[in-house]
Amino acid sequence: MSKSHCDELYRRKPDLPANSRFDRPAGKMNRRDSLRTGMLSSLGLSLPNWFQQSAHAGLSPSGKAKSCILLWLDGGPSHLETFDLKPDAPSEVRGPFQPVSTTVPGLQISELLPKTAVICDQIAIVRSMTSPLGEHGLANNYLLTGYQPSPVLKYPGMGSVVTHLRPHSSPLPPYVAIPESLSAGAGFLASTSEAFSTGGDPSASGFHVRDLDLFPGVDEKRLHRRREYLAEFDRVQASVESQAVKQDSNFEKAWRLITSAEAKRSFDMSEESAEVRARYGPRMFGQSCLLARRLIERGVPFVSVMNAGWDTHENLALQLRDGYSGAKNGVGLIPVFDQAFSALIEDLSERGLLQETLVIAMGEFGRTPRLNTRGGRDHWPRVFSVVLAGAGIPGGQVIGSSDRIGESPQDRPVTPNDLARTIYTILGVDPDQELNTPDGRPVRVNQGGQLIHGLV
Repeated sequence: MSKSHCDELYRRKPDLPANSRFDRPAGKMNRRDSLRTGMLSSLGLSLPNWFQQSAHAGLSPSGKAKSCILLWLDGGPSHLETFDLKPDAPSEVRGPFQPVSTTVPGLQISELLPKTAVICDQIAIVRSMTSPLGEHGLANNYLLTGYQPSPVLKYPGMGSVVTHLRPHSSPLPPYVAIPESLSAGAGFLASTSEAFSTGGDPSASGFHVRDLDLFPGVDEKRLHRRREYLAEFDRVQASVESQAVKQDSNFEKAWRLITSAEAKRSFDMSEESAEVRARYGPRMFGQSCLLARRLIERGVPFVSVMNAGWDTHENLALQLRDGYSGAKNGVGLIPVFDQAFSALIEDLSERGLLQETLVIAMGEFGRTPRLNTRGGRDHWPRVFSVVLAGAGIPGGQVIGSSDRIGESPQDRPVTPNDLARTIYTILGVDPDQELNTPDGRPVRVNQGGQLIHGLV
């Protein structure tokens, strides 16, 4: 994206009241909240303070999905090497890979996606996604929030909005990021709507989720005494301030998670059989998808899985097909994705979870319709592909199309704003529900997006 394009983007500002300010921390705490948060630290807990839940509203009974798994292909996957090949285009356009037929008559995808080709009757491919933003940070935020980035207001990501609006009583976090949080966090919402990041590599034999253990020197007996002390602190503080004590405090939620054997078991990959683990593949992305299935199976509403490395500016065959070993052993990004994604869809289906789970695979943009001199493709937001499955979405369909060289949408262009509105609707969140910024300004969950017909 050109510098002038970036400058123009940052010159655009929402129509704000003259006295509006958005430089204050989201979810600013009063004296009582500060005291309680400080107590958490002194009581030997290192958990993030996402436990405090805000008031819940704006849920729609029409949503079909109880949960969502977002597979984030960070860096911008090439549509021309995955879900929108152009076999009849010139060689500099079509790239090194061939198309393969799928279970859907007339539908072809990359030869590097043979397992996905078998389940194409269960997925929907949007081939006409389009965005004006070709810089990673800006494009990430647009896809993950449905709002073009603004210099005066940070919009919350979809996972944070769902966390903010949907009631959740389980000791497990309502939003888990594997292994790390995505770039669009809670935005102007309170930090309690941020994702809980697992850290680590689920494929490693010693995989361990950070923040699930007691602080060094604090055993469960001592923690119980401190819990009682905090309860007494609440009673005294409430009488001083004549204010009701919340029944589900930050400490109480932290205490439930740390002391819940069932919650800890949710992250224990050793409970899965060798056969199931092999089905997802031995690599980090595959085992992360398996962990995501375990979490939504146990009631976590939103899980994101980060899969980095898709910024293929050079030698895309190495990154996408071969892997960095240099040998053609099929451990590149696409074969690894193929095994994990297909296993996830089949596993969810077999367990009766696919109908109530929305699965999304996407990145921030596509790649240029012509190979560059280094054998790679550069950033290209004008047209790219997104894949969705589950939650009652009719499978075996392609929505929209790109032109003959994959340069622009040919029909039914779909914006990130449209995609966000559709995702919220499927998840039962009213896209027109208003959220409030720290200074009280109402901002809709989605502004101006159109539902993608065929998905809802």
